Amino acid sequence: MTKYLLTRLRQSLITLFLVSVVVFAGIRALPGDPALALAGEERSPEALAAVRESYGLDDNVVIQYGRFIGHALTGDLGTSSRTGLPVADAIAQALPVTLELAALSLLLAIVLGIGAGVVAAVRRGKPEEWLANAIALIGLSIPTFWLGIVLVLGFAIAVPVFAASGYVPFGTDPVDNLRRMVLPAIVLGSGLAAVVMRQTRAAMLDSLSADYVRTARAKGLSRGSVVGGHALRNSLVTVVTVLGLQLGHLISGAVVTEQIFVLPGFGKLTIDAVFTRDYATLQAVVLCTSAAYILINLLVDVVYSVIDPRIRLGGAR
Repeated sequence: MTKYLLTRLRQSLITLFLVSVVVFAGIRALPGDPALALAGEERSPEALAAVRESYGLDDNVVIQYGRFIGHALTGDLGTSSRTGLPVADAIAQALPVTLELAALSLLLAIVLGIGAGVVAAVRRGKPEEWLANAIALIGLSIPTFWLGIVLVLGFAIAVPVFAASGYVPFGTDPVDNLRRMVLPAIVLGSGLAAVVMRQTRAAMLDSLSADYVRTARAKGLSRGSVVGGHALRNSLVTVVTVLGLQLGHLISGAVVTEQIFVLPGFGKLTIDAVFTRDYATLQAVVLCTSAAYILINLLVDVVYSVIDPRIRLGGAR
């Protein structure tokens, strides 16, 4: 187990290094002179020269990259040209909002997606399967922005059960926090729940027709033990893969949802950085998002090894 984890950790660190190179080079390849954006309205030659010297823009690219990595390892992600505040502070304020939204959306997707997928596989050819497939198709087809607007009109304006916008930290007021986060979580998690349902159903159908399931039934095990202890556990490898990929998408793809519900999360921070050409913030956001993807994939590999020891033994060779 230790050898397997060390191997995956080494691969993740190499990937993170390559990602940092791509992010650094990509930001530098954007059109326009960063010094012009940093200088603001004062764009005299002297001011531009002072900005370039202050930010080291005249240095060699390798030196700039080394400085960037060195500062990033100490938690210094630069200073926002839009606000004049440290980028790390802005990320520290925005990231918990997006993480909470992603966690609630993932919880919704797991409960509804896996539950509906198991029911659809066990009740194959029955009305329950048709209903689950129909709901999944609707969840995949409805655009996020349209669903968000409909939910706001229905459950925040017509029937004011939930709040339409804004954010309150969970530690400040848990009830008000959930009132403001339930609708965004439904919007963001509905599509994922549909994907998880379809993948769970397909994996469960394969497992239920396998020899080991027929053997378990022949031994006289209860239906719950056969479905939950044998078929579902062996189907979870596929489901965990989908959840791992989609969780990274939830963190980086919550831009539309956060705009609809005016949540001060990662998505809004990214949009503001793009429109104001805040290079330092944009660079830090892309790097953090990429690091989140890599971390999630590492965690998925660990979960693989718990679900199926054969993967752990094979990956450690």
